[in-house]
Amino acid sequence: MTTFKTAESPFESNNTASNMCGFTLMNNQVGAVVAEVMATKPNATVTYLPSMIRVDATGRLDVVYDEIDEAAGEEEGWFDSAEFEESMSTHYGRMIHEDDRTIMFANPEDAAEFLDFDLQPVT
Repeated sequence: MTTFKTAESPFESNNTASNMCGFTLMNNQVGAVVAEVMATKPNATVTYLPSMIRVDATGRLDVVYDEIDEAAGEEEGWFDSAEFEESMSTHYGRMIHEDDRTIMFANPEDAAEFLDFDLQPVT
């Protein structure tokens, strides 16, 4: 009788909170400008890949639309939440769109506090 052994998986499961948030951008002209601006944030890391750009941050990350407008050499109001969502393919963390920025929070409690949302269940 032949006995087969299953190879150990190189992937691990870890349920601890990472305190990270972020998003993936298309690797195109708009994505490159957004990544350039995000790379200036002290808590952000930008990783360039062949077809996408990954932006990861610790805690909270603000995508300020005016900063993107300026870096792109465009008029104020060119970059907004719709333009951001068109360039972004995925995200993780809690996302809040405001008129002048999109905010990513790593922890749902921080996003709830920002929105003045009470997380306590009502009985």
